[in-house]
Amino acid sequence: MWFCYIVRCSDSSYYVGITKNLESRVSEHNAGRGSAYTRARRPVRLLWYEEHETRSSATKREREIKSWRRARKEGLIRGAIALETKEVL
Repeated sequence: MWFCYIVRCSDSSYYVGITKNLESRVSEHNAGRGSAYTRARRPVRLLWYEEHETRSSATKREREIKSWRRARKEGLIRGAIALETKEVL
């Protein structure tokens, strides 16, 4: 199982990532062994995550969320945005 997740950094910015072990990854971020981005913005706090069957699916979702503006990410965190990606036919 893979996870796509959002953490809030100490400067109130958001970091979006993927992992197979959510608890371990958040601990890595807080220990300064996560990404370069979060290393300088510790501590981080897990705000949202969703499960994915494959790495490919989690990566696709990560890219999608990273392209969003802050307000839309906050809507997702609040649960205001559907967790499923809707395609226009």
